[in-house]
Amino acid sequence: MARSDENPPVAALNSTGALPRGSLVAMIVACALLMENLDGTVIATALPQIAASLHEDPVRLSLAITMYLLSLAIFIPASGWFADRFGARTVFRLAIAVFTLGSILCGLSHSLAELTAARIFQGAGGAMMVPVGRLVMLRSAARSELVRAMAYLTVPAMIGPVLGPPVGGAIVTYASWRWIFFLNLPIGILGLILVTLFIENHKEPETPRLDVAGFLLSGTALAGLMLGFETVGRQGVPLPAALALLGLGLSAALLYLRHAARCPTPVLDLLLFRVPTFAIAVGGGFLFRIGIGALPLLLPLMLQLGFGMTAFASGLLTFSSSLGALVMKFTAQPVIRRLGFRRALTGNAIISGLFLLGYAALRPSTPVPVIFALLLTGGFFRSLQFTGINTLAFADVPPSRMSRATSLSSTAQQLSLSTGVAVGAVLLHLTLAWRGTAALTAADFWPAFVVVALVSGAAAWPLSRLPADAGDEICGRAAMLPGGDREPIRQARRTT
Repeated sequence: MARSDENPPVAALNSTGALPRGSLVAMIVACALLMENLDGTVIATALPQIAASLHEDPVRLSLAITMYLLSLAIFIPASGWFADRFGARTVFRLAIAVFTLGSILCGLSHSLAELTAARIFQGAGGAMMVPVGRLVMLRSAARSELVRAMAYLTVPAMIGPVLGPPVGGAIVTYASWRWIFFLNLPIGILGLILVTLFIENHKEPETPRLDVAGFLLSGTALAGLMLGFETVGRQGVPLPAALALLGLGLSAALLYLRHAARCPTPVLDLLLFRVPTFAIAVGGGFLFRIGIGALPLLLPLMLQLGFGMTAFASGLLTFSSSLGALVMKFTAQPVIRRLGFRRALTGNAIISGLFLLGYAALRPSTPVPVIFALLLTGGFFRSLQFTGINTLAFADVPPSRMSRATSLSSTAQQLSLSTGVAVGAVLLHLTLAWRGTAALTAADFWPAFVVVALVSGAAAWPLSRLPADAGDEICGRAAMLPGGDREPIRQARRTT
């Protein structure tokens, strides 16, 4: 693997007793990912105020969110190729710069057309930030640091969706909605400086030509599927239109499968599923994230419409799950090292499913401290699961294919989370149809929570099929067991 001659001064930092290099890089990447995760939920909260300012219908303004998702879907599959071709640090810096500039353009917009164009531009940066940021961390952290470093990357995904509503509400209440986007400027500038100082510019010495046909097919497939999932059950979007998007996405996906079987270097390398740990982690993670993807939809609606809480109070309460995620990052490695990936992830999938099932039992009369404790503890276990799955997926992937693995896993994550939103929305609509009413009450949410709990808990089955010693090298467990070095076993598992 080739590296640039520009080596950042991290070694001196390590020698002073500061954070391990992998954790430092992970924290830098996590800050950029938090900016991207927070932005998406904040704009959804501020949509009515933005619509009033631009003299637009809020339903039409949802086009800005839709186009952002479209941009994400198009560019995520090619992110690994760009990182190999131009260097991970170069592309990550460019992603931060594009996202930050897009944020400024959003804040300066005075019409729906301007805002939509700015969101498409911003989405191109966001699409690169997540997979390339993960790639930067994977190539910077030592294998013994991988679990700890990945724990830092899990926090933004947990904090963003729950911190977004109260932050968005506070900004539009006490300032202008434009500050939602302008606040990304100092964060983006700081991110550019830190990335330049502390992250190396890894790149592959030989990069094949970009698979343009696969890029177009995968982009169409992802755009159709993600937008279809996002619009199912959304007010103002006819069901036939959402189904047409899903049909387009599925057709393009089938065409891509045919193309990938014939192309020597497809933009999404499906042969990675021949690596057992990657296939099981991504497959089990897909099931698990369906339930978690429904939470940002179900919890705020239940607390606000069902329990009568204000949006601000609901946001503060759901933030407790992020506090659990913050605690987790200190305990993930010891837990996984003690139990091993198979036992930890299998058992934790069941525990997380039980917590989701517990949310079905919540009622307006449930004391707030009880709700807080359930969300706090559930957030800890969900974050532990994300950390374990995201780390294990790359345990046996050869370094030369790491960029392709990050692109493919990020694609699967986007699809699973979008599927979760759709599942939650459809379940609520089915409940309302069964009752013959259009107004949600507190009693309408328990069926949705039961279903998504069962789906997330079902992730335990594929995860239980992991080898007993899967991932022992990256969590430090191999050194604790008889036989010590498991590197020959890991090499035998890799499929090239």
